[in-house]
Amino acid sequence: MATTRVWDIFVRVFHWSLVASLVVAWLSGDDWKTLHLWAGYSAAALIAMRLVWGVIGTPHARFSQFVKSPLAVASYLKEIATGREARHLGHNPAGGAMIVALLATLIGLCLSGWLLTTDAFWGSEMMEDIHETLANLALVLVGLHVGGVLWASFRHHENLIRAMVTGRKRAPETGDVL
Repeated sequence: MATTRVWDIFVRVFHWSLVASLVVAWLSGDDWKTLHLWAGYSAAALIAMRLVWGVIGTPHARFSQFVKSPLAVASYLKEIATGREARHLGHNPAGGAMIVALLATLIGLCLSGWLLTTDAFWGSEMMEDIHETLANLALVLVGLHVGGVLWASFRHHENLIRAMVTGRKRAPETGDVL
């Protein structure tokens, strides 16, 4: 089967490094504060680099390729519901919306976590509640993201998890969105 390179090495290393940072942050929680802080700082640094790469990176890494209007996302979701969604070589509109939601949530999570280390918010129950709410929202979004990846893998007969490891997807076919 012919394949084509879609995800560059930066996107793949970013993705799996962010996964690792989030898992470490979630597991360390309140028990290993230093490890939790460093996992959060790592996630923040990764996100900052991804924001830059989303502007200057390879074509499928650029936000301009996959961030679509709410109307386009809603239209794509309707196509999914009717089983008529097109296969996208890069991120589909729903996947692009998920990336935006995850990045926004994780930025808020990192920011609220950092604020908890400052004099102004040290011990602030309100900021702790915000941080915890954002952490729970991130977990929900990650679950939806994984579910969407599995669904798209099933619907389009390709292993998207493997593609995020190798960087390669099935070559474009008639009707695919490049």
